[in-house]
Amino acid sequence: MRMLVDVSIPHEAFNAAVWDGSAGEKLGRILAELKPEAVYFTERMGKRGLTMLIDLADPAQVPAIAEPFFLSFNADVKFHVVMTPDDLMRAGLEEIGKKWK
Repeated sequence: MRMLVDVSIPHEAFNAAVWDGSAGEKLGRILAELKPEAVYFTERMGKRGLTMLIDLADPAQVPAIAEPFFLSFNADVKFHVVMTPDDLMRAGLEEIGKKWK
């Protein structure tokens, strides 16, 4: 199942990593481990952030995705299930609509 993962990193934790020279190494290590389909760096409510697309085979993988950001940057991590247009076409909306009409 594809998940959109939003990460918000507090200034203090990331600033400390920038000052001690470990920010790039930490981010690189996390991304190399997670192997996301796509990653975009952005801001999240005025903080540093990133959005990743991850293909999650098992819900038990959630801690392996979130914990590196928690432990390395004291970050907030949010998960959102996403679908492709093909996924939505296979969802059976017509049958669901008939059932709940």
